Amino acid sequence: MNQVKTIGIVGGGQLGRMLTEAAKPMGLAVVVVDPNENCPAAQVGAKQVIAPFDDPIALKKLAEQTDVMTIEIEHTNSDVLARLKEQGFLVQPAPDSLATIQDKLAQKQFLTASGVRVADFREINDRQSALQALEQFGGQMLIKTRRGGYDGRGNRLVKNFQEIETALENFKYQPLYAEQFISFAKELAVMVARDKDGHIATYPVVETIHSRNICETVLAPAPIDEKLRQGASTMAMNVARHLHGSGVFGIEMFLTDDNQIMVNEIAPRVHNSGHYTIEACSTSQFTQHLLAITGQPLEPTDMKVPAAVTINILGRRNGPVHLSGITQAEKIPGLAVHIYGKAKTKIDRKMGHLTATGNSLVEVRQRAEKARNLIDI
Repeated sequence: MNQVKTIGIVGGGQLGRMLTEAAKPMGLAVVVVDPNENCPAAQVGAKQVIAPFDDPIALKKLAEQTDVMTIEIEHTNSDVLARLKEQGFLVQPAPDSLATIQDKLAQKQFLTASGVRVADFREINDRQSALQALEQFGGQMLIKTRRGGYDGRGNRLVKNFQEIETALENFKYQPLYAEQFISFAKELAVMVARDKDGHIATYPVVETIHSRNICETVLAPAPIDEKLRQGASTMAMNVARHLHGSGVFGIEMFLTDDNQIMVNEIAPRVHNSGHYTIEACSTSQFTQHLLAITGQPLEPTDMKVPAAVTINILGRRNGPVHLSGITQAEKIPGLAVHIYGKAKTKIDRKMGHLTATGNSLVEVRQRAEKARNLIDI
């Protein structure tokens, strides 16, 4: 019998909102910590503690008000979460796994130690070590911040000394590492769920299509051959086996030009590349995450439809939200629209998403793109 009645979430953005929506039919109450008053999760029924994601007092308050804590954003204080776990509070996934994932150099080291293929990398501390890395990687590499980067922020491609100088100046005082530039044919992702006993379930392999380093479109299943799908799924399962705690994780990958698969990054939470699961799979990633962290058995991850396409609704201007076109878009067969309730739109800000389902990727992508063209926000 499940004894968990209240879920605590660090973060009340769109992922917290969709977790809250999934919690309601499961009879679960939700409390979130988020600095933005009337955050997206609060708009759909979550109780909110208004405070920064890493505020120790707020995190302790969240722990005291809930039966299990989880995250929808990794930019929190894993040390505080670890101390709360030591005090007997339930935190999922495990704070030590979160700490490893937060530091991207430590994440690469963890993946390598787990036998997972990744791009070559090395720590850089100064110009000399950066120049040595550039030579080692054949004259082209990425300089990345070890913490805090997302949607392309904190990354810079460098090809010469001057570009190294510029990158080091831009990322001044931040711990950095260098990563070999990988020429890839596609970007892939696999959502994996891990229960309290370490049982793992994988969702279908999807292709993610990015624009300006932001995920814009997700194709499910990925249009690759079955052998590659199996390889990506196996790799994702291997990553999940080495993580601690329960929940859903997003495993982002590259399919290289020579048909090799390597892991790019891990997200220790529900993820943009799994939004299609709400309409297209037997169990959404949000419901699955809640099942996992509350100690319940995982449910099926298979697709209920042959194909699904998700398109992120990104802001195209800066200013107040003026929403239009939703009614027309929802008249398109097999089309669902999710708006996140953010008060202001910004260029490239994730304001919502839409998912089209149907019989083929070509067909549903056309319908999804038609719907996106109708929506303004």
